[in-house]
Amino acid sequence: MTYRFTWVVLCCLVLGCAATKRAEERKKPVVFMGDSITQGWQALMPEFFTGKPFINKGIGGQTTRQMLARFQADVLDLHPHAVVILGGTNDIAGLGGHLPVDSIFQHIVKMAALAKANGISVILCSVIPAYEYACCKSVKPVPLIAALNDKISNYCREEGIPYVDYFPVLANAQRGLDRALTGDGVHPNRAGYEKMRPLLEKAIERSYQ
Repeated sequence: MTYRFTWVVLCCLVLGCAATKRAEERKKPVVFMGDSITQGWQALMPEFFTGKPFINKGIGGQTTRQMLARFQADVLDLHPHAVVILGGTNDIAGLGGHLPVDSIFQHIVKMAALAKANGISVILCSVIPAYEYACCKSVKPVPLIAALNDKISNYCREEGIPYVDYFPVLANAQRGLDRALTGDGVHPNRAGYEKMRPLLEKAIERSYQ
Protein backbone atom coordinates (compact mmCIF):
# COMPACT_ATOMS: atom_id res chain seq x y z
CA MET A 1 0.00 0.00 0.00
CA THR A 2 2.86 2.36 0.92
CA TYR A 3 4.61 1.47 -2.32
CA ARG A 4 1.52 2.24 -4.38
CA PHE A 5 1.00 5.54 -2.56
CA THR A 6 4.62 6.55 -3.19
CA TRP A 7 4.31 5.63 -6.87
CA VAL A 8 1.16 7.73 -7.26
CA VAL A 9 2.81 10.69 -5.54
CA LEU A 10 5.88 10.42 -7.77
CA CYS A 11 3.71 10.25 -10.90
CA CYS A 12 1.79 13.33 -9.82
CA LEU A 13 5.03 15.21 -9.17
CA VAL A 14 6.44 14.27 -12.58
CA LEU A 15 3.22 15.22 -14.39
CA GLY A 16 3.02 18.46 -12.44
CA CYS A 17 6.60 19.39 -13.32
CA ALA A 18 5.96 18.59 -16.99
CA ALA A 19 2.82 20.75 -17.03
CA THR A 20 4.70 23.62 -15.40
CA LYS A 21 7.50 23.31 -17.93
CA ARG A 22 5.02 23.38 -20.82
CA ALA A 23 3.32 26.44 -19.37
CA GLU A 24 6.67 28.22 -19.05
CA GLU A 25 7.61 27.35 -22.64
CA ARG A 26 4.38 28.95 -23.89
CA LYS A 27 5.43 32.23 -22.29
CA LYS A 28 8.71 32.33 -24.19
CA PRO A 29 8.88 34.16 -27.55
CA VAL A 30 8.31 32.64 -30.95
CA VAL A 31 10.42 34.60 -33.42
CA PHE A 32 9.38 35.00 -37.05
CA MET A 33 12.58 35.35 -39.11
CA GLY A 34 12.36 36.31 -42.76
CA ASP A 35 11.89 38.95 -45.42
CA SER A 36 8.88 41.04 -46.48
CA ILE A 37 6.61 37.99 -46.57
CA THR A 38 7.29 37.48 -42.87
CA GLN A 39 6.96 41.22 -42.29
CA GLY A 40 3.53 41.06 -43.91
CA TRP A 41 2.06 39.00 -41.07
CA GLN A 42 2.28 42.00 -38.77
CA ALA A 43 1.04 44.48 -41.38
CA LEU A 44 -1.90 42.52 -42.81
CA MET A 45 -2.91 40.28 -39.94
CA PRO A 46 -1.91 42.07 -36.71
CA GLU A 47 -4.48 40.15 -34.67
CA PHE A 48 -2.42 37.01 -35.26
CA PHE A 49 0.12 38.50 -32.84
CA THR A 50 -2.32 39.89 -30.28
CA GLY A 51 -1.99 38.25 -26.89
CA LYS A 52 0.77 35.91 -28.08
CA PRO A 53 4.53 36.04 -27.41
CA PHE A 54 5.22 36.37 -31.14
CA ILE A 55 8.06 38.61 -32.35
CA ASN A 56 8.24 39.61 -36.01
CA LYS A 57 11.77 39.95 -37.38
CA GLY A 58 10.89 40.14 -41.06
CA ILE A 59 12.82 42.73 -43.07
CA GLY A 60 11.74 43.52 -46.63
CA GLY A 61 14.17 42.72 -49.41
CA GLN A 62 16.48 40.54 -47.35
CA THR A 63 18.24 37.45 -48.62
CA THR A 64 19.02 34.36 -46.58
CA ARG A 65 22.64 35.54 -46.30
CA GLN A 66 21.45 38.73 -44.62
CA MET A 67 19.08 36.78 -42.40
CA LEU A 68 21.94 34.54 -41.31
CA ALA A 69 24.11 37.57 -40.53
CA ARG A 70 21.55 38.95 -38.05
CA PHE A 71 20.43 35.59 -36.65
CA GLN A 72 22.42 36.00 -33.44
CA ALA A 73 20.93 39.40 -32.56
CA ASP A 74 17.41 38.83 -33.85
CA VAL A 75 16.88 35.23 -32.72
CA LEU A 76 19.50 33.68 -30.44
CA ASP A 77 19.85 36.68 -28.14
CA LEU A 78 16.07 36.65 -27.53
CA HIS A 79 16.19 33.08 -26.14
CA PRO A 80 12.90 32.09 -27.77
CA HIS A 81 11.02 28.84 -27.54
CA ALA A 82 10.94 28.57 -31.33
CA VAL A 83 11.94 30.30 -34.55
CA VAL A 84 9.86 30.27 -37.74
CA ILE A 85 12.19 30.64 -40.74
CA LEU A 86 10.91 31.68 -44.17
CA GLY A 87 13.34 32.97 -46.75
CA GLY A 88 14.82 32.40 -50.17
CA THR A 89 12.59 34.15 -52.69
CA ASN A 90 14.80 37.26 -52.75
CA ASP A 91 17.86 35.08 -53.33
CA ILE A 92 16.10 33.39 -56.25
CA ALA A 93 15.16 36.81 -57.64
CA GLY A 94 18.86 37.68 -57.57
CA LEU A 95 18.58 40.63 -55.17
CA GLY A 96 21.91 39.69 -53.58
CA GLY A 97 23.49 38.57 -56.83
CA HIS A 98 23.19 35.15 -58.41
CA LEU A 99 23.24 32.33 -55.89
CA PRO A 100 22.76 28.61 -56.58
CA VAL A 101 19.82 26.90 -54.93
CA ASP A 102 22.15 24.75 -52.85
CA SER A 103 23.86 27.85 -51.39
CA ILE A 104 20.47 29.35 -50.46
CA PHE A 105 19.55 26.07 -48.82
CA GLN A 106 22.81 25.98 -46.85
CA HIS A 107 22.06 29.42 -45.37
CA ILE A 108 18.71 28.07 -44.15
CA VAL A 109 20.36 24.94 -42.74
CA LYS A 110 22.93 27.07 -40.89
CA MET A 111 20.16 29.10 -39.25
CA ALA A 112 18.35 25.93 -38.26
CA ALA A 113 21.55 24.41 -36.85
CA LEU A 114 22.33 27.52 -34.81
CA ALA A 115 18.84 27.47 -33.34
CA LYS A 116 18.97 23.77 -32.49
CA ALA A 117 22.42 24.15 -30.89
CA ASN A 118 20.89 26.78 -28.60
CA GLY A 119 17.90 24.68 -27.59
CA ILE A 120 15.45 26.56 -29.81
CA SER A 121 12.73 24.67 -31.67
CA VAL A 122 12.88 25.17 -35.43
CA ILE A 123 9.99 25.53 -37.87
CA LEU A 124 10.92 25.81 -41.54
CA CYS A 125 8.53 27.13 -44.17
CA SER A 126 8.38 26.54 -47.89
CA VAL A 127 9.13 29.41 -50.22
CA ILE A 128 5.75 30.61 -51.45
CA PRO A 129 4.86 30.41 -55.17
CA ALA A 130 5.97 33.06 -57.65
CA TYR A 131 5.59 32.80 -61.43
CA GLU A 132 7.74 35.87 -62.12
CA TYR A 133 9.31 38.84 -60.35
CA ALA A 134 8.42 42.34 -61.54
CA CYS A 135 11.93 43.47 -60.63
CA CYS A 136 13.71 40.63 -62.42
CA LYS A 137 11.72 39.41 -65.41
CA SER A 138 14.60 37.35 -66.76
CA VAL A 139 14.48 35.05 -63.74
CA LYS A 140 12.31 31.95 -64.09
CA PRO A 141 11.50 31.20 -60.44
CA VAL A 142 9.11 28.25 -60.71
CA PRO A 143 11.71 25.44 -61.04
CA LEU A 144 14.12 27.16 -58.64
CA ILE A 145 11.48 27.51 -55.93
CA ALA A 146 10.47 23.88 -56.44
CA ALA A 147 14.10 22.73 -56.11
CA LEU A 148 14.66 24.77 -52.95
CA ASN A 149 11.42 23.57 -51.38
CA ASP A 150 12.35 19.95 -52.12
CA LYS A 151 15.62 20.44 -50.26
CA ILE A 152 13.94 22.11 -47.29
CA SER A 153 11.23 19.44 -47.14
CA ASN A 154 13.74 16.58 -47.24
CA TYR A 155 15.90 18.22 -44.59
CA CYS A 156 12.90 18.63 -42.29
CA ARG A 157 11.95 15.01 -42.78
CA GLU A 158 15.47 13.83 -41.98
CA GLU A 159 15.84 16.08 -38.93
CA GLY A 160 12.31 15.72 -37.57
CA ILE A 161 11.66 19.45 -37.98
CA PRO A 162 8.13 20.79 -38.62
CA TYR A 163 7.77 21.83 -42.27
CA VAL A 164 5.08 24.34 -43.19
CA ASP A 165 4.21 23.76 -46.84
CA TYR A 166 2.34 26.82 -48.07
CA PHE A 167 2.59 25.85 -51.72
CA PRO A 168 -0.57 23.71 -52.06
CA VAL A 169 -2.86 26.38 -50.59
CA LEU A 170 -1.34 29.33 -52.48
CA ALA A 171 -0.36 28.06 -55.94
CA ASN A 172 -2.37 28.35 -59.15
CA ALA A 173 -2.22 26.08 -62.19
CA GLN A 174 0.95 27.82 -63.41
CA ARG A 175 2.61 27.16 -60.03
CA GLY A 176 2.60 30.87 -59.34
CA LEU A 177 0.78 32.72 -56.56
CA ASP A 178 -2.99 32.59 -57.06
CA ARG A 179 -4.26 35.98 -58.27
CA ALA A 180 -6.95 36.12 -55.58
CA LEU A 181 -4.28 35.78 -52.88
CA THR A 182 -1.85 38.50 -53.98
CA GLY A 183 -1.59 42.03 -55.28
CA ASP A 184 1.73 41.70 -57.07
CA GLY A 185 2.28 37.99 -57.71
CA VAL A 186 4.94 37.70 -55.00
CA HIS A 187 3.49 38.86 -51.67
CA PRO A 188 0.34 37.39 -50.13
CA ASN A 189 -2.57 39.71 -49.42
CA ARG A 190 -4.76 39.22 -46.35
CA ALA A 191 -6.63 36.39 -48.07
CA GLY A 192 -3.29 34.71 -48.66
CA TYR A 193 -2.29 34.97 -45.02
CA GLU A 194 -5.67 33.55 -44.04
CA LYS A 195 -4.79 30.45 -46.09
CA MET A 196 -1.35 30.28 -44.47
CA ARG A 197 -2.38 30.89 -40.88
CA PRO A 198 -3.84 27.48 -39.91
CA LEU A 199 -0.80 25.68 -41.32
CA LEU A 200 1.56 27.81 -39.29
CA GLU A 201 -0.55 27.61 -36.14
CA LYS A 202 -0.48 23.81 -36.36
CA ALA A 203 3.32 23.79 -36.67
CA ILE A 204 3.78 26.18 -33.74
CA GLU A 205 1.49 24.03 -31.59
CA ARG A 206 3.47 20.95 -32.59
CA SER A 207 6.67 22.64 -31.36
CA TYR A 208 5.38 22.51 -27.78
CA GLN A 209 4.88 18.75 -27.83
